[in-house]
Amino acid sequence: MDRREFLTLETGQAPIHQDFSHIFRTQSGLAPYTGAWTISEVRHLLKRTMFGSKKSDIDFFLSQSMNDSVDTLLELINHPPFTPPAPPVNNYSATLNDPNCAAGQPWPGTADTNNGTIYTYTSRKKSLKSWWISQMVGQPRSIREKMVLFYSNHFVIEFDMVTVSTYVYRYNELLRANALGNFKTLTREITINSAMLKYLNGDKNTNTAPNENYGRELQELFTVGKDATGLPPYTEDDVQAAARVLTGWKNDLVGGLTSANGFNSYFEPTKHDVNDKLFSSFYGGVTITGQSGMNGALEMDDLMNMIFAKDEVALNICRRLYRFFVYYEIDAATEANVIVPLAQIFRTNNYEIVPTLSALLKSEHFFDVLNRGCVIKSPIDFTVGMSREFDVAFPDSSNLAGQYSAWDRLRTQASSMSQDAGDPPSVAGWQAYYQQPSYHEMWINSDSLPKRNQFTDRMCSNGYTSNGATLIFDPVIFTTTLTTPGDPLLLIDEVLSLL
Repeated sequence: MDRREFLTLETGQAPIHQDFSHIFRTQSGLAPYTGAWTISEVRHLLKRTMFGSKKSDIDFFLSQSMNDSVDTLLELINHPPFTPPAPPVNNYSATLNDPNCAAGQPWPGTADTNNGTIYTYTSRKKSLKSWWISQMVGQPRSIREKMVLFYSNHFVIEFDMVTVSTYVYRYNELLRANALGNFKTLTREITINSAMLKYLNGDKNTNTAPNENYGRELQELFTVGKDATGLPPYTEDDVQAAARVLTGWKNDLVGGLTSANGFNSYFEPTKHDVNDKLFSSFYGGVTITGQSGMNGALEMDDLMNMIFAKDEVALNICRRLYRFFVYYEIDAATEANVIVPLAQIFRTNNYEIVPTLSALLKSEHFFDVLNRGCVIKSPIDFTVGMSREFDVAFPDSSNLAGQYSAWDRLRTQASSMSQDAGDPPSVAGWQAYYQQPSYHEMWINSDSLPKRNQFTDRMCSNGYTSNGATLIFDPVIFTTTLTTPGDPLLLIDEVLSLL
């Protein structure tokens, strides 16, 4: 019997054994979901679009329709305009003197110090990662923080390789601000983001020494992708031409403190290749006309327009969204019934992400029983989601050291299970999102599985204590939030329905 047959059996009904090997896993598509709206559907939606499914969130969305629930998560209703959260602060003063930032003050926008005895980047990087976890823990009823994680796995940088604190903060800030915006716009902005320029050597890409790193990843990973055979449809000449288009972009030399354009980067005309750039037949033999002076910066827009005219871009991004939010395998039926029409919606809406996510999350395919409970949680989803579901109490800002230490505990636990926020293993991201045939199974091995068990066991017993604060699950307090905690049978049923 297949998974659908098993999950839809009536209680006590004997399995009917049939051979389903000749059909697709599911042939559901993007038609709007019209089925039941119960705790099962709400829990599935929240676990995919947020970190965990808190009881208070489940109760809130049960009171809404499916359409309104998705619209709420996409910040179309019940949300004030997006306001960037307050930045991370100097929480590390007890162990490191920072001459450029006082204890408890925001450090983004201040220079790192490295005079042979003080090196603040390492402490600031840890501060940023802990703060990022806090944004996941304290997220509103929105998909935004899940999209920040998605984009950090798509437009990858590795914090360890950037080593300028303001750069990595503004990279994270850029992803959050554009998480529900226009994908093409974000691609353009990430191209000249200082962290990306440094990570993929874009700041070393000049007319006398073209560097192909970003020109390659822009096409191979960030936009066009590879074809069904695993080969790129563009050519090596296209990589070289794209690199030449992007020559001349530089990072300022004082850690992003002087640039006025918000990207910590600037265009240097004398470093730009002013010659014409010819692209292959894949791009229709387009020639991007070389421009001199500050007009050379405009060639980047010509490059973006040329790339985003290709259908492959929308198809590639929709596959990435699908694997992150729905299921890891894409068979022929899913490609035809979900990916192709979803990509058309993406292109028709000029690469706006919200209409695309709306169509996917409201579809019969997303709520198909075969797409529920079938993906192993990533370590970040596991640690942060469980902390949210049990309403773990975190210290407030009156105990700054304890607060950041508690957030960092979730980060280090997830990192020990192979997912360190901000530091994927390579420019391709975490393997669980792309490596065939294992995909999500790569999160589980002889090292990571015991660590998951140890984390939950510790959190349900003594917890983790640091800097005067204890991070712990309190099962008794959790139980008192349930409907009928005095009835053991009803209690077990409700716990299972929630978790």
